[in-house]
Amino acid sequence: MVKSAPAPTAKRKPSKVEGLKEHSNFLREPVASELVEDTTHFSEDAVQILKFHGSYQQDNRDNRVKGQEKDYQFMLRTTSPGGFIPPELYLTIDKLADDYGNHTMRVTTRQGFQLHGILKKNLKAAIAGMVKSMGSTLSACGDVNRNVMACPAPFKNRPEYQYAWEYAKNISDLLKPQTGAYYDIWLDGEKIISAEEKPEVKAARQNNSKSIVENSLEPIYGNLYMPRKFKVCVTVPGDNSIDLYSQDLTLVVMTDDKGELEGFNVFAGGGLGRTHNKEETFARIADPICYVTKDDVYEIVKAVVATQRDYGDRTDRRHARLKYLIHDWGVEKFKSMVAEYFGKSLTPFKELPEWKYQDFLGWHEQGDGKLFLGVSIENGRIKDEGSLQLKTGLRQVVEQLNLPIRLTPHHNAILFDIEPENKQVIEEILQRHGVVTDPGKIDSLVRYAMACPAMPTCGLAITESERAIPGILERIRSSLDKVGLQNEHFVVRMTGCPNGCARPYMAELAFVGSAPESYQVWLGGSPDQTRLALPYMERLHHNDIETQLEPIFVFFKRSRKSGESFGDFCDRVGFDAIREFAANYESEVVGEPEITDDSDGLVEAMADSTVEESGGKEVAIANTTIASSKSRHRVSIQDDIYLKLKAAATSQGKPMSELVNKALEAYFENLS
Repeated sequence: MVKSAPAPTAKRKPSKVEGLKEHSNFLREPVASELVEDTTHFSEDAVQILKFHGSYQQDNRDNRVKGQEKDYQFMLRTTSPGGFIPPELYLTIDKLADDYGNHTMRVTTRQGFQLHGILKKNLKAAIAGMVKSMGSTLSACGDVNRNVMACPAPFKNRPEYQYAWEYAKNISDLLKPQTGAYYDIWLDGEKIISAEEKPEVKAARQNNSKSIVENSLEPIYGNLYMPRKFKVCVTVPGDNSIDLYSQDLTLVVMTDDKGELEGFNVFAGGGLGRTHNKEETFARIADPICYVTKDDVYEIVKAVVATQRDYGDRTDRRHARLKYLIHDWGVEKFKSMVAEYFGKSLTPFKELPEWKYQDFLGWHEQGDGKLFLGVSIENGRIKDEGSLQLKTGLRQVVEQLNLPIRLTPHHNAILFDIEPENKQVIEEILQRHGVVTDPGKIDSLVRYAMACPAMPTCGLAITESERAIPGILERIRSSLDKVGLQNEHFVVRMTGCPNGCARPYMAELAFVGSAPESYQVWLGGSPDQTRLALPYMERLHHNDIETQLEPIFVFFKRSRKSGESFGDFCDRVGFDAIREFAANYESEVVGEPEITDDSDGLVEAMADSTVEESGGKEVAIANTTIASSKSRHRVSIQDDIYLKLKAAATSQGKPMSELVNKALEAYFENLS
């Protein structure tokens, strides 16, 4: 039975957040009043409004001390349409990370930057510094349109890409909150214009149509803004580097044979957030809605936003995203309502080619005689650690050559507008700082993986993600090596909770935090992120990863079709067949132990073994690895040795376990 839309807010009791927005004086209070107070944190009411300004109040759980106040700190997130970061802004963010943050910069999966570890007393200076360098954090969080994404490859000879970047910026401007609160609070009323918006964008915002809230400071949002966050992306036919099916609204650039812009295909209704044990919450992929000409693109965007604004659920925030409205109404009713706001009937969706995922790593020609370089950033974290001095290396390149950057939806970075004669200079700087520029030398599991930050700062995190995934991937690689799938890779994503920030539900294999040290396992997404994965296992303790995944990998090896990907295989055979095979599976592999790393620098030997102490360090003497074994023993190594081991494995393109085995063999040969 199709449910009707929620009644207008006035006829139903709204959530508390709706009242906070309504009485905030267009996002000013209580943030403005509490900012000047000599405290370490904001009240819960102020925290809800602070999100609209691009900041989350967090607590570093690693530093909690019983009986003492929480270790309050703040995350700042940039609004960077299409991931564009000019060199001045990049260098400012780099410096702010050192002056006020935790000395790291994190590329988000929505093509922005996050800074972590900022204290309340430094929040104003950090935001002001960013704005004065052509940056912004306004509407990077909160119940508004978030950062507008676009395919990141800076091809200058492909007009469709140029249009994608242009309209990502224009739609970001169109849907930007118009309140002056941001400048009043963080810059004492000084209005700094980073880039003048186009006249047609300004006109579209004020156009007196059904989509507009008349006589309001916020003509698109009104004083209640959106029921929940709203996510938009712009891409080109065939390029799914932006996970288009996971967005509330996707526009696909459509050009004619001469490369001239004609219009846009429109998708709507994607979204990945969900809650464990709440079946009424779920991930959903977007539906094709219509095609619009270029002259109507702003009106269709407003029509979709207005439909969600006026009919989205403002009572239950778990049910407030656009995907639930479309699910409850059905696509046809949704289209009919959008058409009412649009003011005319919708034109049928145009045919599109198959979607392919690309990450654009390595060196490429951008089509105007210049080059661009896609740099892999593991888990999006730009930092200096051990032999990998990524933060220093990138800063030196930007400083020396004044290069702009586009952040990617896969939390990597693309340096572009590079003169060919500077290629060697960049190579030398990055290699000197341990940065790999050849994607062929990056383990393919690592290359295509993503993880959210999770512990210790995210208040929603149930378990680890960013800090755990390096070890998890190494253990998966060892399991694949063990069963004879040495060259196999697939899309792995991990989150510390079910909210889906690293888009796990589109992955071939995903781990979604469900309890401390435990994860839901999702299987069956496509390598090009065009199909939802499904939950395979409700709770898997991280110690049991090899035991549970090895049978699936063996089944995949034995029963796959030629060229079939892991995700496509899981989707084709179904979970009943996978579970039946796993239930009857007994490992026949007997040999050396699989040694893998986990997030805190431990190397773990999965084997039936005894452990002896030698010189204060644990040495595992292992004989065999049995898939059904529950024994788990760890061999710990110092952090500096771990980093050297990881760097050597990366540079040689070999698993860490292989290097460890060779080193131990040589050690015991010397003893004899």
